[in-house]
Amino acid sequence: MVFKQFRFNIVLRVLLLTSTCLALFITLNSTFTFTPILIVGLIIYQVWSLIRYVDRTNRELASFLESIRYSEFTRSFQINDKSSSFNELNTAFNDVMKDFQQVRSEREEHFHYLQSIVQNIDVSILAYQRDGTVEMINPAAKKLFQVNTLRSIHKLRPLSEKLANTLLAINPGENKLVKVQDEEDILQLAIYATEFKVKDKVILLSTIKNIQNVLEEQETAAWQKLIRVLTHEIMNSIAPISSLSSTVESMVKPYVLEDTDKTEVDIETVREIQAALQTINKRSTGLMNFVETYRSLTKIPEPSFAVVKMKELVQNVTTLMKKEAQEGNIILTTTLEPDTIEVQMDEQMIEQVLINLIKNSVQGLEGSKVGTIHIRGFYNKRGRPTIQVIDNGQGILSDVIDKVFIPFFTTKRSGSGIGLSLSRQILRLHGGTLTAQSVPNKETIFTMTF
Repeated sequence: MVFKQFRFNIVLRVLLLTSTCLALFITLNSTFTFTPILIVGLIIYQVWSLIRYVDRTNRELASFLESIRYSEFTRSFQINDKSSSFNELNTAFNDVMKDFQQVRSEREEHFHYLQSIVQNIDVSILAYQRDGTVEMINPAAKKLFQVNTLRSIHKLRPLSEKLANTLLAINPGENKLVKVQDEEDILQLAIYATEFKVKDKVILLSTIKNIQNVLEEQETAAWQKLIRVLTHEIMNSIAPISSLSSTVESMVKPYVLEDTDKTEVDIETVREIQAALQTINKRSTGLMNFVETYRSLTKIPEPSFAVVKMKELVQNVTTLMKKEAQEGNIILTTTLEPDTIEVQMDEQMIEQVLINLIKNSVQGLEGSKVGTIHIRGFYNKRGRPTIQVIDNGQGILSDVIDKVFIPFFTTKRSGSGIGLSLSRQILRLHGGTLTAQSVPNKETIFTMTF
């Protein structure tokens, strides 16, 4: 409509100008003197008016296009002009500006929405080029890697060489699992990558999730399920054996004690039967007690949470274990940095875990000339309350350390293999972790993180 109006105005002005020129040609052959002069003036005015009209239209159009170029969508074009054609043109421009402004507003809202998700999601997100140049890192990734900013993937090499190499080599659509161990935590990082192009740059977008807790929960659930099945089957088998052996023994016993005319062979045979039945009864009872011990792994009560001062917890445990440490010629020390740390926990449960860890250290220090156990409380790099039990005993071999939390696994002659597994389950119920690090014959560290 606007274009038709503009074309109509141009055609009309050109026709009027042509008519005026024709009139000038006619009057030049007449006897009129002033008429041609007036017509020439009219022609000049019409030409000026046509140029002005076209220029104004061009200026309005240039202004409109310039506003689009520089994204000045808040600009408006006046529509109170007397010329209806310009009113329609400016109205059309304003409508287009409003549409652009709405699209821009929706785009900004969508951008802020996505940015808010990226900034607040608990999944670590990294966008980087193949050469390692980091384009974007969200707060979750900064917290995971303990950095304020990250400009290159290569800066992650001090944390983990394998992690940096995996991020640089991963292909779009691939899933990778990388284990990272620092001074305090063990991280199992699940990495997924996708690829997109921005201008001429190929960008890799990797999502990184620490699934250590999930793996521990699944492992614990699997062991608990297995223990329940084993317990049920073993108890069902043992109970009748124990009952039967006890009954048979009671039946044979009167004949052994009774002074009858039975031959010596008969009495000896009966005595052997009695001894065998006693052995069966003893072993059955022992096996039931054995199963009951392992059943405790599946019957941990729910923690009763309360705010506990770490200083008081450590003092209580060291008071309990001080005598045992002295008997083993072991120096027991503590430090808390700061000593005002408070933790939501079930005090009795965590106290039992701490006692178990100290007892393990005491056993590991048997035969050491100068044994030391140090209990350290602090906030780790991620701001989580942490307790470490550190000793200088014989330590744990590298091929064994990953197995110490598996139920039934033990390196001790008289160990049951449930202490550390039970301790880790208690920490899991507290939303925390229990990890182990060891350098044989130098240092062993058990870390409780809440």
